[in-house]
Amino acid sequence: MKSYLVFFLLFLCGQLFAQPRALQAVKVDKPPRIDGKLDDASWAEIPVASDFIQNFPNFGRVSTLRTEVRIAYDDAAIYVGAYLFDEPGLIRKQITSRDGESQTDVDYFSVFFDTYSDKQNGFQFLVTSANVQTDARLGPNLGGDFNNFGDRTWDAVWESEVSIQPDGWIVEMKIPYISLRFSKNELQDWGMQLLRYARRNNESSYWSPVDPSVNGFVNQFGRFEGLKDIQPPLRLSFSPYVSTGVRNTPQKNGNLTEWLRNGGMDVKYGINESFTLDATLIPDFGQVVSDNVVNNLTPYEIRFQENRPFFTEGTELFNKSGLFYSRRVGAMPPLYYNVKFLVENDPNLEIRKNPATTQLYNAIKLSGRTKNKLGIGVFNAITAPMRATIRNKTTGEETRLQTSPLTNYNLVVLDQALKGRSYITFTNASTIRNGDWRDANASAFDFNLVNQTNTYSLRGTARYSKIYGPNGYDGYNTSLRLARISGKVQYYLQGNVESDRYDPNDLGFLHSPNEVTGQAGIGFYQYTPTKNFLSYNYNLSLFYNRMYNPGAYSYMQAVSSFFWYFKNFWDAELTLGYAHSQHDYFLLGPPTYVKRPKYMFAGIEGSSDSRKKLFWQFEILGANFFSTNPDKYYYIVDMGLRYRFSNRFSLQVSNRNESESNYIIDADTAEINGEPIIGFVDFKDVTTTINGIYNFTPRLNLTLRLRHYWSKVLYNSFANVDANGNAITRPFISGRDENVNFFNVDGFLTWDFRLGSRLILGYKNWLGEDELIMPVGKNTYIKNVGKLFRLRHANEFTVRFIYFLDYNQLRKKK
Repeated sequence: MKSYLVFFLLFLCGQLFAQPRALQAVKVDKPPRIDGKLDDASWAEIPVASDFIQNFPNFGRVSTLRTEVRIAYDDAAIYVGAYLFDEPGLIRKQITSRDGESQTDVDYFSVFFDTYSDKQNGFQFLVTSANVQTDARLGPNLGGDFNNFGDRTWDAVWESEVSIQPDGWIVEMKIPYISLRFSKNELQDWGMQLLRYARRNNESSYWSPVDPSVNGFVNQFGRFEGLKDIQPPLRLSFSPYVSTGVRNTPQKNGNLTEWLRNGGMDVKYGINESFTLDATLIPDFGQVVSDNVVNNLTPYEIRFQENRPFFTEGTELFNKSGLFYSRRVGAMPPLYYNVKFLVENDPNLEIRKNPATTQLYNAIKLSGRTKNKLGIGVFNAITAPMRATIRNKTTGEETRLQTSPLTNYNLVVLDQALKGRSYITFTNASTIRNGDWRDANASAFDFNLVNQTNTYSLRGTARYSKIYGPNGYDGYNTSLRLARISGKVQYYLQGNVESDRYDPNDLGFLHSPNEVTGQAGIGFYQYTPTKNFLSYNYNLSLFYNRMYNPGAYSYMQAVSSFFWYFKNFWDAELTLGYAHSQHDYFLLGPPTYVKRPKYMFAGIEGSSDSRKKLFWQFEILGANFFSTNPDKYYYIVDMGLRYRFSNRFSLQVSNRNESESNYIIDADTAEINGEPIIGFVDFKDVTTTINGIYNFTPRLNLTLRLRHYWSKVLYNSFANVDANGNAITRPFISGRDENVNFFNVDGFLTWDFRLGSRLILGYKNWLGEDELIMPVGKNTYIKNVGKLFRLRHANEFTVRFIYFLDYNQLRKKK
């Protein structure tokens, strides 16, 4: 009898996993009150979604905690009521900022909707036990693990309330249709997922099981069936803003004080049920976190994170092909430093005005997806011509020099979702500048074909760029990747070709073209707990690089990694690798190359249990060079600590040290005959960052970030390079050592005083641009920091007021 019972239970579980779960949609005449109590009569007849299945740490097992969820709808919104049974004393409920539940001591509940049922794109709405909201847009290239669900920079307007009960806690949510996109079909079925996360045991459980060995997240949703006669509302909202403040900047002859004032508006307009137009008029991006600027010793451009809200919210479609690097829009004028150098070389001149950023007139985003699953995105931005003013001290005459022209940036994306997780995407990016400045155009075709069982994928790209002007040129880039994407054993084989003239960088980002690369990798993934681990994985990857022009060897590397997630919720990763001798063509430019020595490297990184008040993480990496120079070394030591003082206040401190001896760089000078010169330097970079946040309420918080970056560069020798990439020592050039400091303080008091409306007080402090610490004697880190605070700093204080206006609410009031 027992054997039959076991067989029946196994059969039942098999059916549960084989068939997508479904919940019938129920329309209510009277919507429930959003008060976190679930005592409205409208909840009584709503079917219950329960029997959640663990995703982590024990995939496939029934959740250790009981959860009951009811979902209803009417003509205005979706309503979610969840009862999360638990012992009240065990519920983790730290107060955080919006979108800030990751790595904090908090339980949460989340609902996901795939409104077009394309199994690739979706929306997430999450509420913590402290009633902190998080929302995100999901896509095929965005995350889906239990701590990362897609693009969190997207912010919607919706309601939630939470209450603690004797036997658990309750979440109520109202998600208005203005915050969703869906078709006008009379009868609709949506993809849907429900998630409960219990922090004390890091347990994530889903209503529709999510198998970690299966590639993708949205494709594992259940069904929300039978939505009838719902009409997408007129989605029209305005967010006017005003900002003011004062900025004080040190100059060579005193200080420059500026009164800051601006005003503008963000507009969202739903053109139809699927497409939304976002526009920003005369934007002000002053209140953003400062960039992590570094002393760049490489020939490659540094890529900075985008922090401006308009360029981070809802841009997942625009970023799909990699041709959209939004920091190009409103960047530093191209001739900014030309003006500075001109004045520095002529003591009779002084700068009266030289803007460091380009003014953005306006920008628009049009995006959406048709009922045939075609995603369409259009981005357009216009930046103002920028001019610097130089004054002749003797005559008093002022001269204006253009540093950047009037520029139009445009991006068009067509993304067709195919059956399963497959898609094809076409992207075109163009940059048009006024006058004789260069124009550019780049196009890309991307595809990803996934088999019916979601086991294998064939992904490829074909891209073409064209630069227009007196010295115009064009280039191309192609790639193809075949991979096994699901299961315990996964592997891939990939090839990539970039011609020497491929250049998408007017609106996109590419470190370096002119490469032909081949990659291969294999990995083993254990997703369910074993005797000693919650999970672990092992990976091996091979990388081979040649130059496109000339067709010669450049680089080869092999890397293996071993990751373990322990049962005490600590983790560790060991990395071992070998890099063959490199022929570096990018330092001085083809056909000249510089030989870099081969080396082996080993690194270990890990972190402690993030549920604890004290959380730490570390990374240590070192390299052994096969070199005749015994003093050659390279290492990284990165340490971080976070301490949670209370459920409102936490502080995080990190320090990263990176150092290498006899590192080869371009000395940025040449012989009389034009022959380039390289330098052998010992460099040491130290970055210290302090982050603190105090949450007065879920909608009122104070954040503070301090970052100090120090780079010390000492030249050992200088050399020329022969035809075989070998260094030929030349006489020493004195006075080239560097001592670089970047210092930033960013503080923001943010109050979300009503849905979509916000008041922000901002304070920023930074080291003056012309303030330098001269290296004298043995310049240690402590001595350097001591001198740092004796220099003049720039600072600013700003106030920004944003008010959200929904046309539908205004019409009702009228």
